[in-house]
Amino acid sequence: MPANLTPQYFEAERRYRRAATPHEKIEALEEMLSVMPKHKGTDKLRAELRTKIAKLSAEAQKRPQIGKKGSLLYHVPKEGAAQAILLGFPNAGKSQILSAVTDAAPNVADYPFTTQMPIPGMMRYEDIQIQLVDVPAVNAPQVDSWLGNLVRNADILLLVIDLGEEAVLQLEGILQWLEGFRVVLEEPAGDEFRTRRKKVLVIGNKVDLPGAAENYRRLTSAYPQLPAVSLSAGGGEGLADLGPALYRALEVMRVYTKAPGQKADMMDPVVMPLGSTVEEVAASVHKDFAARLKFAQVWGSSKFEGQKVNKQYVLQEGDIVELHI
Repeated sequence: MPANLTPQYFEAERRYRRAATPHEKIEALEEMLSVMPKHKGTDKLRAELRTKIAKLSAEAQKRPQIGKKGSLLYHVPKEGAAQAILLGFPNAGKSQILSAVTDAAPNVADYPFTTQMPIPGMMRYEDIQIQLVDVPAVNAPQVDSWLGNLVRNADILLLVIDLGEEAVLQLEGILQWLEGFRVVLEEPAGDEFRTRRKKVLVIGNKVDLPGAAENYRRLTSAYPQLPAVSLSAGGGEGLADLGPALYRALEVMRVYTKAPGQKADMMDPVVMPLGSTVEEVAASVHKDFAARLKFAQVWGSSKFEGQKVNKQYVLQEGDIVELHI
């Protein structure tokens, strides 16, 4: 099957060949992965790019690299089921959210621009972990050289809104900032060159403040198409709703695998996009499994337990799959 690679892919490939540092190469490779069509013809190439990214990540220095114009270039290797970037204006509560739901210890203060560099932390949701990354405020000085790259490579954007202030104006400001990096939340007409479509979750923070409930109502009424959740990172109200809301916004599902004759591993699910097939799950387990796969047995969504299915069977949340190669 031909790969049918896009012009966006070849543009990113040219940037990869011109890149001088591991960080620049990783950014280009992740761009290539994100715009590559997902089908059987690209499975091998996708695996090769992931291998290159892994090697370059090990090679890259832990400290930030210096760009050609003296700017700092940060790269945050992805961990867990997905990478989510916290975006917002000063004092919206991004760092407080990270501190409340992960083991990270960001600097939380009541003055602006306390976050100067990316700070990752892992948030547990049931049996998976999602990486949250706190970054400087969108209007912080001298961050455009690297913050845009982090945003473009993330799996989802968490737009943090201070419900004690004018919520709609904040969201409009963040969306305008994203447009400057050709990042949009809906597919643009004509598929404009190198425009990136991103999943998003709006987080209305400080819901315990006076007037916050009304501000949240106005926000969700102005943008009903965007998934949203309200909480108070400081007071704890609504924090338990963040995990389920983020999981739904990611549009993924958990699939559990088992070896023939053994019990299923219910502690370490494979996280896949909704609508993924048996063949795609096999490829995610091991790059050779998809080619060698003969059939699978499925427990959960199948008509009967252990039903034999073909490679193109579409799996559902919580399915147990036994791969036969």
